[in-house]
Amino acid sequence: MASTATASSAGPRYAAPDPTLPKPWKGLVDGKTGYLYFWNPVTNVTQYERPTSADSVPKPSVAPISSSVQVQQSSEGRCGYSPGKENDRDGRGSEAKLEPVSRTDQNARSGPVHSHNTPNVTSSSVSGVSSARGHGSVTGGSNLSGDAYRRQHEITVTGDEVPQPFSSFESTGFPSELLREVHNAGFSAPTPIQAQSWPIALQGRDIVAIAKTGSGKTLGYLVPGFMHIKRCRNDSQMGPTVLVLSPTRELATQIQDEAQKFGGSSRITCTCLYGGAPKGPQLREIERGVDIVVATPGRLNDILEMRRVSLQQVSYLVLDEADRMLDMGFEPQIRKIVKEVPTRRQTLMYTATWPREVRKIAADLLVNPVQVNIGNIDELVANKSITQNVEVLAPMVKHRRLEQILRSQEPGSKIIVFCSTKKMCDQLARNLSQFGAASIHGDKSQADRDYVLGQFRSGRSPVLVATDVAARGLDIKDIRVVINYDFPTGVEDYVHRIGRTGRAGATGLAFTFFGDQDSKHASDLIKVLEGANQQVPAELREMASRGGGMGRPRRWAPSSGGYDGEHGGRTDSGYGGRDGGRGGRGISTSSSWLEKSGGLGYGHESSDRNDRGFHDSYDTGRSRSRSPDRLNSASGCDHSPVLSFHELMMKRNQQ
Repeated sequence: MASTATASSAGPRYAAPDPTLPKPWKGLVDGKTGYLYFWNPVTNVTQYERPTSADSVPKPSVAPISSSVQVQQSSEGRCGYSPGKENDRDGRGSEAKLEPVSRTDQNARSGPVHSHNTPNVTSSSVSGVSSARGHGSVTGGSNLSGDAYRRQHEITVTGDEVPQPFSSFESTGFPSELLREVHNAGFSAPTPIQAQSWPIALQGRDIVAIAKTGSGKTLGYLVPGFMHIKRCRNDSQMGPTVLVLSPTRELATQIQDEAQKFGGSSRITCTCLYGGAPKGPQLREIERGVDIVVATPGRLNDILEMRRVSLQQVSYLVLDEADRMLDMGFEPQIRKIVKEVPTRRQTLMYTATWPREVRKIAADLLVNPVQVNIGNIDELVANKSITQNVEVLAPMVKHRRLEQILRSQEPGSKIIVFCSTKKMCDQLARNLSQFGAASIHGDKSQADRDYVLGQFRSGRSPVLVATDVAARGLDIKDIRVVINYDFPTGVEDYVHRIGRTGRAGATGLAFTFFGDQDSKHASDLIKVLEGANQQVPAELREMASRGGGMGRPRRWAPSSGGYDGEHGGRTDSGYGGRDGGRGGRGISTSSSWLEKSGGLGYGHESSDRNDRGFHDSYDTGRSRSRSPDRLNSASGCDHSPVLSFHELMMKRNQQ
């Protein structure tokens, strides 16, 4: 049956006249969602982006469309996944087809026309870097084209018909109440990851986004999730519509805070499931009904085994900090959760790095995704807004130097001091009590951690002494200084540690104490410093020239453990990962400062971080079938050369 537009309250209506719109474009408002979009009655093109020029190729005119008259979904359909058809992940293969707007008008036009929730882009199909042409400017007034915006912000996109980025909030067509929340939060324009991922996510497409911490990725997936929820209109008591998986409880609670802050005016509800806290209150929130569940994999699996939550309504799945979740050993839990989620879904994966194991799980869980890179993913790059100071010191002088740095900062400045072990963390906090220091690590109870973080945010405890439990997940925007009292297990963690400062466009300051026991990281650290245009100390270059950090052909190798006795992240009750492991094995470097000072071992892990694959037991070929049973099949380890993500998927789809 042909779909026809009506003037009912559920259909589209004309927006207030806008004399600045180029003719013949018209603004429309969807009656169901209230979202503004634009329609060209000559070409029948609809899009979110504000047009700047008219389409010069006349096409037969038909009525404007909206999601309420175009999207036809079965009871099992994936809500908002792909307009105009019941799109099953089982049969999408390597080509995602777009259905016409009207079933009776298929022969009346020469190209796909998307609904307003799927911005139309007339870009060429590419299998490399996108050369999207799109409609006019992306900047809502500037002369930058989409490609120019991407070049300016170091955005690289890979995929077919990638839409232009939204470089202004006004060009998004988001509801006024959401834009009001964004402006009230002090944001003047989308960050690059938001600008590029929003239009892609609004098309219902899968995304792999690779960006450093502090890039604004949380709103990058939450805002399209809000709009997805509004389109679906599911009964929240039957289960969530959006599921976000996070590696740590700290990050999970911060995602919940952002969801409540920006989704509250749209009456979107959210709960957070994490270990280390009683299950009772979390279960009661689920029973009351929520639109979004943010969860750590361990706790969510526990509740799934209790059969107290259903994921059968989830049609929007997010894996945040996917690389960290794999590094912490959560891959089996993730795969188990995905089995409970319908195969007809939209999946978004956000990661700071792009190693082999992350590529493999992305190939398994996502279908024809668009890959968005912010910056260069082939090398580890630190935020250039952070001034990095590396000081080669003996262990016995580190504490005195630490106090000098703390005294030199402006009163009230928020400072994070990272050290290797939980014992040293508590000891430093006691010794720095005159500076208002407090400590946080994996052995702290959830109540203690919440209290310490609250004191730190409020400024009552301006110095936070932490293990790597705080290196990822904490999103406190006004941190002035990061001090690496102990160097971490590798430069990847170093970059994430210092990334706690210099967020949201601000500048930051980082101090790092480096000793002989850290010499194997010297060459890698120099590359990070030079990549961010920072000064490299002569002592560090000399250390690298003696062989520190040489001869290990690996990049971002996952840690083989941690420091002081926790297992590397199999449970949510502690952070695990870097702060966990199989116990420190002492310092193997014979010339280390620790040995010279009588073995005052600060617990550095001495083993190299082997480049092992988490997917040895899950190295399955990419199947076009979305049956969960395929996740149980396993094959031998793949020793073939590392392919790009799209090369990998194209090769597997051809098999």
